[in-house]
Amino acid sequence: MAKRDLAQNLQEWIDARKRFHLSHVHVQMARELGMNLKKLGKLDNHHQEPWKAPLSEFIEHVYVKRFGRERPEVVMSVEEWARAKEAKQAAPKEARRRARAEGHGTPPGDSEAASG
Repeated sequence: MAKRDLAQNLQEWIDARKRFHLSHVHVQMARELGMNLKKLGKLDNHHQEPWKAPLSEFIEHVYVKRFGRERPEVVMSVEEWARAKEAKQAAPKEARRRARAEGHGTPPGDSEAASG
């Protein structure tokens, strides 16, 4: 999937993953926590603030505190998540297309439109 094919917000998460050296797991945890992507820089330790934990450790700590588990049950990269979402949205369209191609004429659930 090319860079420009992804939605802008998903592309920003990919860029943040590279910029802050996060893994797919950390990005998914941050997204599930609803963290603001634009404020990750504030949360990141710039080696000048010894009291701050590194961003990846901070995300892990907050995730455990909120969800009570170490990591998500199913880990997907942003790219995989986008592909899965796209496939899920395309499935009903494909089913309707197949129904029309088989000669049914109307998609399932539109029986009133055909009789009226």
